[in-house]
Amino acid sequence: MDFSIVAPDDDKDVPTAQDLRNQLEKGNDETKVDTMKRILRIMMNGDPLPSVLMHVIRFVLPSKSKTLKKLLLVYWEICPRLGADGKLKPEMRLMCHALRNDLQHPNEYIRGNTLRLLSKFMEDELLEPCVPPVRACLEHRHSYVRKNAILAIYSMYKNFEHLIPDAPELIYNYIQAEVDPNCKRNAFVMLMNTKQSLAVEYLASQYNAVDKFDEILQQAVIELIRKDCRSPTADKAKYIQCVFSLLQSSAPAVKYEAANTLMFLTSHSAAVKAAASCYIELIVKVSDNNVKLIVLDRLTELREKHDRILDDLVMDILRVLNSPDIDVRKKCLGIAMEMTSSRNVDEVVQFLKKELMKTQDGEYEKNNEYKQLLVHAIHGCAIKFSEVAASVVHVLMEFLGESGGASAVDVVAFVREVMEKFPQLRSGIIDQLIDSFKDMKTGRVYRGALWIMGEYTLDAPSIENSLRVIRETLGEVPILASEQRLLEEQLNPDQPVEQEVKSTPTLSAPAAQRRILADGTYATESAFSAVGQSKLEAIKASNKPPLRALILGGDYFVATSLAAALTKMALRYAKLAPHGNPKVNALRSEAMLIMTSIIRVGKSEFVVAPIDEDSNERINNCLRVLSGVYGETLNKVFLEDTRKAFTQLIHSSEKKTGKKEAKKVISSQADDLIVFRQLKGKKGGVDLSEAYDMDITKATGQDQVEDFASKLNRVVQLTGFSDPVYAEAYVTIHQYDILLDILIVNQTNETLQNLTLEFNTMGDLKLVERPTPQTIAPHGFHSIKANIKVSSTETGIIFGNIVYDGPSAVDVNCVILNDIHLDIMDYIKPATCTETQFRAMWTEFEWENKVNVNTNITDLHEYLKHIMKSTNMSCLTPEHALSGDCGFLAANLYARSIFGEDALANICLEMQQQGSSAITGHIRIRSKTQGIALSLGDKITLSQKLSQQALAASA
Repeated sequence: MDFSIVAPDDDKDVPTAQDLRNQLEKGNDETKVDTMKRILRIMMNGDPLPSVLMHVIRFVLPSKSKTLKKLLLVYWEICPRLGADGKLKPEMRLMCHALRNDLQHPNEYIRGNTLRLLSKFMEDELLEPCVPPVRACLEHRHSYVRKNAILAIYSMYKNFEHLIPDAPELIYNYIQAEVDPNCKRNAFVMLMNTKQSLAVEYLASQYNAVDKFDEILQQAVIELIRKDCRSPTADKAKYIQCVFSLLQSSAPAVKYEAANTLMFLTSHSAAVKAAASCYIELIVKVSDNNVKLIVLDRLTELREKHDRILDDLVMDILRVLNSPDIDVRKKCLGIAMEMTSSRNVDEVVQFLKKELMKTQDGEYEKNNEYKQLLVHAIHGCAIKFSEVAASVVHVLMEFLGESGGASAVDVVAFVREVMEKFPQLRSGIIDQLIDSFKDMKTGRVYRGALWIMGEYTLDAPSIENSLRVIRETLGEVPILASEQRLLEEQLNPDQPVEQEVKSTPTLSAPAAQRRILADGTYATESAFSAVGQSKLEAIKASNKPPLRALILGGDYFVATSLAAALTKMALRYAKLAPHGNPKVNALRSEAMLIMTSIIRVGKSEFVVAPIDEDSNERINNCLRVLSGVYGETLNKVFLEDTRKAFTQLIHSSEKKTGKKEAKKVISSQADDLIVFRQLKGKKGGVDLSEAYDMDITKATGQDQVEDFASKLNRVVQLTGFSDPVYAEAYVTIHQYDILLDILIVNQTNETLQNLTLEFNTMGDLKLVERPTPQTIAPHGFHSIKANIKVSSTETGIIFGNIVYDGPSAVDVNCVILNDIHLDIMDYIKPATCTETQFRAMWTEFEWENKVNVNTNITDLHEYLKHIMKSTNMSCLTPEHALSGDCGFLAANLYARSIFGEDALANICLEMQQQGSSAITGHIRIRSKTQGIALSLGDKITLSQKLSQQALAASA
């Protein structure tokens, strides 16, 4: 029975039972309506008002008012019907007579509401006189009465079978002639749950008409098929045919359930394709994005179970990309890439290229992010299937000039990988890269392009063309001299300027003007300091070639990449050209001129920020290599070792991907016991009707049996042993739900009345339902369950107290509970992402938490493994980059929560000094939300040091 809590009347206006009886006895219908409402409010708040029952029967029951009749039905539902001895009150005989009259009332809604009331009664003495009129209601002309009559008969048969023993046969004969869909559905559900054989018999007679049934009846048919298909007498072929017909239903819910059931019935390839097609149609036609994501998950499970059967449907799946939601597109592309094979890769790539062209118009929501997804998808196809690489690489390179930068960076990374894997495409890509060089916008794209030019310009003409386009993009050199000449022209437009300027121009200043500064002192201001500075700022802001603008803007990372590329091309050109060729020295001199020009302008006032020491040293090293200071020692490093390092990086990523694809989860061992349900008796296991629920439980991984020790580890003591009430909680965490199973023990010799468990939460936690008050006997036990929802990855706290009544009504006792701290590690799982994605998120995320290293671990690699294990994060840095023992270690870590939140970490470690075992350094954690950054930082701080037992075990 359902109960509600209704706000009571004002304390000053609470009537007594005598007042209520007088109003019912002497008032008119309007007064009685108001009185009945007040009686219902008082009863719903806990006062049963037994003395009012007879007055309600005498003065309200005979009324013809429809409003009073409705209120009376509510009153019959909540009033106590049993006496202190547990038997039916004598007054209920009068109510029973009134119910019989209402069941024969000419108003169909009064009949229907009375039937609904009867379905909630649990007293057979009260229901027995009502059986004949309830049976008669099955023949009423109005469907509202008939459908409630079926529910009343169902309730009577389920609870008191002796009252109406022929109920299944009665309903079976009734359903044959019924035409109303709601009535047929109620009757069918009753047959299915009372006498399943009759429901199967009715379905067998209606196989040809199932596709014409109403939606609610079709869902009931699917439920029956699930329950009966495990029976040895089930006609499975007919069931499959029936479910196939329901795949064409116009109701999305029916189509979805039919597809799920079809996969439960058979694994035939035709059925798998039919179910997948049904899922795809649902995704395309249903507008709700949450439904799309759920069905896409189901489609992913289907593809994993039936690999390669669904490859022919990949183009149908790509229709889902018409959805405007970026999450739906992302999941759709992930599924499509898994289904792409050598047979359909051409069609897939052509479709993705068309979609990429559409993004140029900018019509899509989150256009840049969608463009990145398409670039990644095409990248994956080209790397996996070499035959399409040539057709897509040139299309993608058209996006190198994107101003957004993210997709252009992805394209550069893709081109770099293609250059390494497909040598036959290098010459054509280099030519197109040279043509697109002037159109690039961002420093990251230029760095990638310069690296490609330095590594893969393998013949003299391509080196000369690359140097030509670099000069054009850099502008006039020396840079400092040309910028000084521009400034001289701005300051003295009428005077001729010499072609070569040796130093910064000094101008004869006119009469100085005295100015008063903010602190009250005097200062002089010359015309040059005012006019010259404004002209200098104007020159900085003027249009310049893109590469020159980046260098003058302080992007010295691009400058070092340019120096390295020039060095590689000059060294390679010297090897390719014949001995004594004057072009070798000319090219080398020009490369050295550009480098020295960058260093000089980096120390002048023409740049936004002066050049840093690292960039200065790097460019100077390149100059020394070209000038021959190191001889031939470093030539191999520039020409061979950098390429080998990149090749090793590609191989390690391929190896990691191959391991991920080859990883198989063994769901059952070869020597496991095989259970045949058909040969299993009732004593041997569950009923066949529960087989489907069993399979769902196994599929969701909830059937894992925990040992006793692991359960004890999850028990949290909430109160002390000396408290009058002892409480402990068994905490179960399953994704978005936290279930608390709380054991309460009354340690006193008195009965505790109205014992209430009050909970509250901190963080993104929400208490779904509050435990109801309980009465616990002396030294008695009671178990209470509480459900809490989690909405984000954050360390949450559950706190509360236990309140119960004392000996007097005004005494209230309270026991404070210990806090329950939830571990963030239950929601964070290791994940992987590309270097580009990691850098983009690192730049975007605003919350950072820096944790200093303080540990007793003496090995850098062991400490890294310990942090990865403690935080559930995976290492993105390749193993070969972490190999060796140089006293330093730097690595990037990444994890993702079940809510889709990203967690990044960068760990930098150093041995304190040579021969010492102390590790110093710091760990920087970044995330989009503050909770993850702080919680992960606390987790690392608490777990940095190992216990003595763990240290001994590792040693």
